[in-house]
Amino acid sequence: MIPELAHLAAVVGLVCAVCLGVGGYWGAARNRPLLVNSCVPIALMQFIGLLASFVLLAFSFSTDDFSVLYVAENSNSVLPWYYKISAVWGAHEGSFLLWTLVMAAWTVSVALTGTQLSQDMRGYVLGTMGWINTGFLLFLLVASNPFERLVPNVPENGADLNVILQDFGLIVHPPLLYIGYVGFSVAFAFAIGALLTGRVDGAWARWARPWTNLAWAFLTIGIALGSWWAYYELGWGGWWMWDPVENASFMPWLMGTALVHSLAVTEKRGVFKSWTVLLALMTFTLCLMGAFLVRSGVLTSVHAFAIDPERGLFLLVILIVVGAGALSLFGLRGAILRGRANYSGVSRELLLLINNAVLVLSVVTILLFTLYPLFHEWVTGGERMSIGSPYFNRVFIPLMFVLAFFLSIAPFTRWKRTSVAQLKKASTGLVIAFAIASLVALVLLSEFSFQVWLAILLACWILGNHAYEIYRQRRSLKLAFLGMACAHIGFAIAIIGVAVTSVYSESTDARVNVGDVVEVAGEQYHLTNIEVVKGPNYSSHRGTVVVGGKKLFPERRQYETRGGTITTEAGLDPGFLRDRFVSLGEPLPDGTWGIRVQNKPLVRWIWLGAIFIALGGILAILDARYRRLASRDLLEPAHAGIA
Repeated sequence: MIPELAHLAAVVGLVCAVCLGVGGYWGAARNRPLLVNSCVPIALMQFIGLLASFVLLAFSFSTDDFSVLYVAENSNSVLPWYYKISAVWGAHEGSFLLWTLVMAAWTVSVALTGTQLSQDMRGYVLGTMGWINTGFLLFLLVASNPFERLVPNVPENGADLNVILQDFGLIVHPPLLYIGYVGFSVAFAFAIGALLTGRVDGAWARWARPWTNLAWAFLTIGIALGSWWAYYELGWGGWWMWDPVENASFMPWLMGTALVHSLAVTEKRGVFKSWTVLLALMTFTLCLMGAFLVRSGVLTSVHAFAIDPERGLFLLVILIVVGAGALSLFGLRGAILRGRANYSGVSRELLLLINNAVLVLSVVTILLFTLYPLFHEWVTGGERMSIGSPYFNRVFIPLMFVLAFFLSIAPFTRWKRTSVAQLKKASTGLVIAFAIASLVALVLLSEFSFQVWLAILLACWILGNHAYEIYRQRRSLKLAFLGMACAHIGFAIAIIGVAVTSVYSESTDARVNVGDVVEVAGEQYHLTNIEVVKGPNYSSHRGTVVVGGKKLFPERRQYETRGGTITTEAGLDPGFLRDRFVSLGEPLPDGTWGIRVQNKPLVRWIWLGAIFIALGGILAILDARYRRLASRDLLEPAHAGIA
């Protein structure tokens, strides 16, 4: 009965999504305030229906209702309770139910807070979000139903959750990632509203910008958590491998970063209007493309959902309808958004234009490298190939250095035109950064690397210039500027972490017996013991490795409920300046064990930088002007054209 109620609640959500799409568009196009106002209770009802559906499915997991196919395939009676809850989104069907719930949450949030929008803008925004969730819910109920029964062939126990998902990182990573992914639908809806009403101005940007920043901040944390999980859970000690599914989330983040900056220009200066709308459309389209790549089965990845091609075709239709429809509308209506830029020479507008161009070029590069193996396989009739990290790094890293250079002088640039005196201040910071980077390279780095030195130089330049500008404006500091500075500082911190850990990490693979010592980075790792440990649904060989007076416990787990699936759990000694990382491999025929020992300097700085970046996005939202969103321009009908 519970799964049937959950299914019914999801159907209610679908009906509400259709009503939202019809009511929003009809009310906006026909100037019917009653229809537009009715979108608020409809959005609320949609959210309540999908929340009830999600909670009831979670209840089926918690009570071990293996008569539900999805529960039987992704849970087990001995699975810890917290993994039973996260198993709700541990596979395709449940994760897409979470996706639609998040979409409904964004929709009701916009509906409840957007009462001061003009009727037409509000109707088109909510209607667009309703139609998007209609597509998602149709896909869920028609092709990915998580409520199907196994009656009468109910198993005594379930197959268990995928073992690599039985980890804290995978409890929090997908929800945060989805909040970011789906959150860009708000910017997309505002862009559609702008094209249909014919208006993009500072007031429009002030409404769209907080939603975009919030989605971008969540996506930042979601990607960082995924990187962190891959680092310690997969046992190979990396942090980013240019995996196709990793790229599927990274591309919308890069495009979203360009959108965040473009919205700032549109709000402050009233320019980049077409550019901003196009970026909003492309960012969410890339989110849909990511969903297709992850869930269609066209890509092979440890992160991907293995599903049949028919479901992938359904997602492809959604991608084409939404993406191609939006771009066609932009082609028809985009010309009315054109504005004339009023700036010359070196200015903040110019720097932001270069920033966006670099970010978009980065996205195009990653997209081409990610999809090229698919086209190659299709053209050659099945011949597989892959493009590894060196190819991505060869193009992406120089682009990031260009981006870092312009970020370093950003605090000293002004709107319209920047004086020579301001640029001299930036060059003074460069001299100081040069001295610091050279000193660090001379004293701390074991071998000189120009790439690392350049990264430290640019990072110090960014840090110094932004710190100086924060100090200079300390008495009149606005949260919007502080958020911008915080995000840029986070980028600088991440640059240092990426450069140092990529070049100066040390790793050794060895065959050892208990009592043997492995030396890495001048430290001795002593394997003192290997014991058998029993977990709730697994047994493991757990090693004890002593280094620097600390004990690390790498494990090799075997999950009984998954046909003896083997996973590795790294032994970690995390630190601000370095991580010690030990992985336990297979037992070898001669009685020895394979072991990998790694020293990862400054690897934590990568995720520390991501935290600063996300915090910057949140701080910008808290600026006073976003708490005063009543605007004449958006309260009045928008059919007159661009202000």
